[in-house]
Amino acid sequence: MMTEVNKDNDNVVEISGLKYRVGNKAIFDRLKISILRGKITAIMGPSGTGKTTLLRIMTGQVLPDRGRVIVDGKNVARLATDELYELRTQMGFLFQNGALFTDSTVYENVAFPLREHTHLPESLIRHIVLMKLQAVGLRGAADMMPTELSGGMARRVALARAIVLDPKIIFYDEPFTGLDPISMGVIVRLIRTLNDSLGLTSIVVSHDVEEVSAVSDHSYLISDGKVVAYGTPEELVHNKSAWVRQFMKGLADGPVPFHYPAPDYASQLLGEEPA
Repeated sequence: MMTEVNKDNDNVVEISGLKYRVGNKAIFDRLKISILRGKITAIMGPSGTGKTTLLRIMTGQVLPDRGRVIVDGKNVARLATDELYELRTQMGFLFQNGALFTDSTVYENVAFPLREHTHLPESLIRHIVLMKLQAVGLRGAADMMPTELSGGMARRVALARAIVLDPKIIFYDEPFTGLDPISMGVIVRLIRTLNDSLGLTSIVVSHDVEEVSAVSDHSYLISDGKVVAYGTPEELVHNKSAWVRQFMKGLADGPVPFHYPAPDYASQLLGEEPA
């Protein structure tokens, strides 16, 4: 039986006291995050701050060293393997590169989770697949192969596959990376539309400030293993923290310096300091 925690609150994910290390490097240090049910929450931060690792912890792919990770009322670290798999059927995941099966058509890619996790008849699978492809605007591409798709189209097919089991929560790992402005705008609109029309809770990991600000209800900024700021996009724009201003405005220098620590430049050029 699954380890249940109180589900009668507004948070679908609650993380508290999270500690996680890789070797001698602390990725998270007493991290605390709450994800509101039915909202779009963004997790932002510079590259290398562990944003994707945090998604892996929420989905039980990685176990924390310490702390509690509660997803839909269940303590993820205490779930048995079959309980974790059952919880994952309530989750959708849009991978950064789409992760489509290259030897299968668009239709077969979207149908795969239904065939893997359900015993639905093929006629019903067909209806569901076409409905999900219609939702992302690609019903006409059902017979195409992934190699025939543009980057934006492939991301939308992956999104159709992510929602085909009607999950409660959907995780987006850098959904805007490598997209042209038109494709990016389509994905932003789809994230908002699908979240509201399907009653989802969406968690978006990204460092694309403009796109995240356009779609998210709330955002967390993480750095050095901790939350450095939290709020609505408007609140973060007006945040007085020098670090937040640097990140949100994309400034080259600030609390995160442009130059990596090094010996005195002139002394090193003159050979007075070791290279």
